[in-house]
Amino acid sequence: MMRIFGYKTTTATIAMAAGLFAALPALAQDSTAQDDKASGVLGNKDIIVTATKRDTAISQTALAISAVSGEDLAAANANSLSDYVTRLPGVVFNDYQPGVSEVVIRGIAATTYHEQGQTTVGYYLNEIPLVEPGFPIAIPDVDTFDLERVEVLRGPQGTLFGSSTLGGLVNYVVNTADPTKIDAAAEGSVGSTKNASGDLNYSAKAMVNLPVIKDKLAVRVMALQRYDAGYLDNPGIGVNGSNDFRTRGLRGSLVFTPAEGTKVTYLSTYQDTKLDDQTYLDLDNPYIRDLPRAETQETDFWLNSLRVDQDLGFATLTVLGSVDEKHGTTVFSYPYAYVTGVTTGDDAAYSFGKASANIKTAEARLASSGDGPFTWLIGASYMHATKHSYDRIYQGGAESYIDANPDDFGGYSGAVLAPDDRIYGYISDTLNEDLGIFGELSFKPMRGFEITVGGRYYNTKAEGDVVNQAGTLGAGSYTATDSSGHVSQKEDGFTPKVTLAFRPTDTFMAYMTYSRGYRVGGINPNAGLLSTISAAYDSDTVDNYEAGVKFSVLDRRLLVDATVFNIDWKDIQARLFGPAPSYYSYVTNAGSANIAGVEFSGTLAITRDLSFGSNITYQDATLSSFLPDTFAEGGGYDAGTTLPGSSRWSIANNLTLDLQDMRGKPSLAIAHRYLSKAPVAFGNPNKRGGFNIFDLRASVDVTKQFRLMGYVENVFDEYGILNAPFTSQAVPAGSIVRPRTYGLRIDWHL
Repeated sequence: MMRIFGYKTTTATIAMAAGLFAALPALAQDSTAQDDKASGVLGNKDIIVTATKRDTAISQTALAISAVSGEDLAAANANSLSDYVTRLPGVVFNDYQPGVSEVVIRGIAATTYHEQGQTTVGYYLNEIPLVEPGFPIAIPDVDTFDLERVEVLRGPQGTLFGSSTLGGLVNYVVNTADPTKIDAAAEGSVGSTKNASGDLNYSAKAMVNLPVIKDKLAVRVMALQRYDAGYLDNPGIGVNGSNDFRTRGLRGSLVFTPAEGTKVTYLSTYQDTKLDDQTYLDLDNPYIRDLPRAETQETDFWLNSLRVDQDLGFATLTVLGSVDEKHGTTVFSYPYAYVTGVTTGDDAAYSFGKASANIKTAEARLASSGDGPFTWLIGASYMHATKHSYDRIYQGGAESYIDANPDDFGGYSGAVLAPDDRIYGYISDTLNEDLGIFGELSFKPMRGFEITVGGRYYNTKAEGDVVNQAGTLGAGSYTATDSSGHVSQKEDGFTPKVTLAFRPTDTFMAYMTYSRGYRVGGINPNAGLLSTISAAYDSDTVDNYEAGVKFSVLDRRLLVDATVFNIDWKDIQARLFGPAPSYYSYVTNAGSANIAGVEFSGTLAITRDLSFGSNITYQDATLSSFLPDTFAEGGGYDAGTTLPGSSRWSIANNLTLDLQDMRGKPSLAIAHRYLSKAPVAFGNPNKRGGFNIFDLRASVDVTKQFRLMGYVENVFDEYGILNAPFTSQAVPAGSIVRPRTYGLRIDWHL
């Protein structure tokens, strides 16, 4: 049993694990069988999930998984990831740049900014990958309207989903067309945020579902626009509330069932975001970001997919293919003297970056039917992803300044070192291919016991070309010629998974799992620029050991889902930074880490109308070997150093009063969230977390079709720091929890 916790286990983890398993014999005695099964902390009915690439009840799925239904998302007034994902066990959110911010699961992260390579968490929409290998152009934060549910899987999911799932994955499940009924819904809201200078938040969303041929063919269309008013003042550009953020989305689906057992689904999803100014600020000067230029950002993605599900009797065949096109444009302001010495006004330095990616995927799998002693799944997947980006830094008047002072620049002209005032240019082109063959086999040797073994063979290819153009920054000084780098990598391997599950009753399950995850390597962003930086970095891996229980007692009024885990992370893809003035970033495989922890979810029906839910995570995430960093004090970071952003404690509580028997079915909810302090980056003394956030919501049915909600978020206006990875530099670079926000929302359904 002790091997499940690995070689490094904290005293707290052992104690909690011992208490958890000591209770198993008594809890297993509850053998009450009811059709209305319970599901963790998410309500009074079992949610059906597709985490194992087949439909299973969440309470019977031997996996650390949370599933938030569309109803729960609406009741929580959730719109984006930051509204709900941080309330789940084992999950934090590096909420830095809207549309690019990263989810972190079980502390698997080397930064609170962005991983320089592939993300450590996978992002999917109806099982279709949304993020390409390497530094992501955008991480779609899909609006919650008309979602069926969001599934969050904790622990590596390399067997069924492949790379980029070191910590776990997020799978958005959107509603698709229903040929059995006409349906429609709409939502509108208006609100106000502190320090938004009177500017209002608003949203407008609508959906319609129409059968074209009853029970055979249907179409569903959804559209939305959401506007979040800015709450940061930027005196450098003379704008209060400068960080306005807008999200727009369109989604359409077509479902055709030509014969019994055959289902064809076409899905098209588009979403774009526009940020008028970045969300980071000077943490010592609340709500102020004083920069000479607005730092705008735009992202969009357009996903098209076709899926066929065919019942073959002995198995179900699923074939799906997709094309995802993404774009991103970002402007950053730099208050550095650089060439001309100007740090204010229109001639201050700024960067302009533009990128695009194209992701094509295909998958085919067979999943056995029935519930005999043997069940199995086998499949193959393929990804082809290309990406292009061009980043430039400009400083007004740089070209003419160099021409006027040639002796300061080695006699080179401005046309060489700063053409059209471009003092730095970086071009990147990458190609990634990923072939996977995966499968799982489950065997039930006796009633209540199940053994599942699985694995994925992967074969990956990564090619990259980068060009650092001639300019005044280069490798910390001017360079008169372009420097370039090329990398071609190939790798294959196998990721295994073994699970033992024990289900003595309908209300109790215990399981133990070993699983492995991996992340592909790639080209370093500054390959060819500096001889001290390797041109490429390799893959990294995690080995995960966990044990969990899911059960209900007290006539299913108390629902519990608890997990203990231990993860070994090897050959970490660490994102590091060089010295001033360029602060160039690069990736190196270095060091190892160990993360041990406990995740707990529970709900208690105190009375018929009053319920309390709590999610609690404790984890200890530290380096287990020295991580070298050429530019760090002491040459790196010692074993025992806490991983960036890895808080020991995260807690989310929710107290809900639902008066379903009263006229209007009024509801009142109080939500609380706590995140303990954690370092923001290796070698950075700044901390994030250490805050408590409280939200209030009250709603009532106005008519059978209309429901009205009033809400106050961040009731006590907590100034909570979410991250601050670069505050040792001159630029302000911290982000905070959104200030107190209140508003009204009205929902309508047919």
